Amino acid sequence: MRNTLIFAGTSCPVLTGQICENLGMTPANAELTQFSNGETSVRILTSVREKDVFVVQSGSSKINDSLMELLIMISACKGGSANKVTAVIPYFPYSRQSKKKSHRGAITARMVANLLDVAGVKHVITVDLHASQMQGFFRCPVDNLHAEPIIARWIRRNVPNWRDAVVVSKNAGGTKRVTSLADALKLNFGLVTTDRKRTSNLTASMIMHHLDNVEHQPALETPLEDSRPLATADSRNGVDSEKTPNRQPRAIADSQGSPTRPQRRAPRASSGERTTVAIPVVTPPRRSPGPPPDGVDGYDDARVREVTHARLIRGHIVEDDHPSPTLSADNSVIDDDHMAMSHASSMFVPERQSLGGSGDAVASSDEEDNALQNPKIEHMITLVGDVKNRTVFIVDDMIDKPGSWIAAAETVMMRGFAKKVYCIATHGVFGGDCLEQLQACECIDTVVVTNSFPISMERARNNSKLVVLDLSFLLAEAIRRNHYGETISPLFQHTDD
Repeated sequence: MRNTLIFAGTSCPVLTGQICENLGMTPANAELTQFSNGETSVRILTSVREKDVFVVQSGSSKINDSLMELLIMISACKGGSANKVTAVIPYFPYSRQSKKKSHRGAITARMVANLLDVAGVKHVITVDLHASQMQGFFRCPVDNLHAEPIIARWIRRNVPNWRDAVVVSKNAGGTKRVTSLADALKLNFGLVTTDRKRTSNLTASMIMHHLDNVEHQPALETPLEDSRPLATADSRNGVDSEKTPNRQPRAIADSQGSPTRPQRRAPRASSGERTTVAIPVVTPPRRSPGPPPDGVDGYDDARVREVTHARLIRGHIVEDDHPSPTLSADNSVIDDDHMAMSHASSMFVPERQSLGGSGDAVASSDEEDNALQNPKIEHMITLVGDVKNRTVFIVDDMIDKPGSWIAAAETVMMRGFAKKVYCIATHGVFGGDCLEQLQACECIDTVVVTNSFPISMERARNNSKLVVLDLSFLLAEAIRRNHYGETISPLFQHTDD
C-alpha cells in the first residue's frame, strides 16, 4: 500500500509484525524509550508527511505506560504532518470503566477517548469493546470489529460434535453476546447467574411465623372518629366531659404473613351518638402445592426441570448439607428480641443500587471475584438450560479473574452434568494467577482467547489448556479496507467451511 506506514507499540510487536506480513509491508521505524523517572520518550525515525499512518498499540499488563506511549506516538505523527492517524487498539484500555458505578465515580473510558481526540487521532479500530455504547464517546469514526466469526470458525473445525453443544453465559450481562454466537452456530444457549444468598431469609421466616401466631378476629369494633379526645354532653349537668378514646386497631396479618388493610372509616354521624361498625378481616385461602385442578390449562413443569440451583462458598460448589457461614453468623437473630426483629425487618427494604436506584451498573470482574472468594458470604448460583451430556461453551468478552469462570464451569459439570467445558473469550487479560487456576481446574477442558492482549510465550507454553487465536488477518484486512475507503461489512460475516 502506497503512502502508508504502520508503527508498532511496545505492547504488541509480534501482532504488528504479523499484520505487516499479511499486507506485504514492514513496520516503520520508531524509537520508544523511557527516562530514568519512568517518562515515555518517542522518536519517529521515518518521514510521515502526507502519509496514512496506523499506530498499533494494545492494552497490556503495564496499561498506563502503553496508553501514554500510544498518545505520544499519535501526537508525534500528527506533528510530523501526517495526513491521517489511525489508532489500532485490539484491546481498548479502561473499557470496563465505561459507566458511572457510584455517585463520585469517573467514566474513565470516555476520558481516554477524549485524550485520543486531543492527541490527534482521526480513526479508531478496535475489537470487541466491553460496551458497544462506548463508540459514542469518540468524536471520530470507530470500527468495533468482532472476533465472533473467528471463534465460530475455530469451533466448527476443532470441537467434535459441536452441533450438540450449548452456549452459556456466566452472567446476565453477557446474554446478548452469547445469543449472537448461538444464533451464528444455530445452537441452544443457557445462563448462569450468581447471587448472594440473603441472610434475611431466616429472619424473614421467623417474622412471618410470629405474625402467623396473631389471633385473627372475625370483626373489629372500631370507633368511627379520630383519635382525639371526644367531648360529650352530660345529660345531668350539661357540662362537657372528656372521655378516653379507644386505641387504634393494630395491623392484622393473614396466614401467609401479609398485612391486611382495614376498610376506610365512614363519615361521622350527624348526631352526637358514637357509632361502631364491624370490619371483617378477609384471609385469602392458602394455595395448595399440588397441581391445579382438572380443567385448568397451562400447567407444564418442563421449564422447571431446566433450572438448577447450587450453593457456592469461596467460589466453589458445595453439597447441600455443607454448613453455611452466613447462617452460623446470624444465629443470634433467632432470639425473641424486639431490636433484632426490627433489624431483621430491613429485609422489606430493597437494596440500594448505584446512583440511587439504577441497577445497570454491573460489578467489575475484580469486585465479582472478591465477593465470591469471601469466606463469610454464601452465594446461590443458578443454571438455566439443559446441558446434560453436552459440550458447553462459556463465553464472555474477556478473562481477567478466574472466580466466576470456575464457578460456572463447576455448575454445568457437577450439577448440570455437562460432558466438556470450553471457556471462550476475546481478550485474555489473565490477571494474577488466573491462567494457572484455570489450568488446575478439572472442570475446564480448554481455554480459548485471541492475541488481542499480549501473553508471554513462556506462560502460554506452560498451560496446555490455552488456545490463542490469531487476529492479524482481521486487523490487516480492516487496515487495508480503511486505507482504500472500502466497506468493512464483510468482516462481520460468518463464512461456512
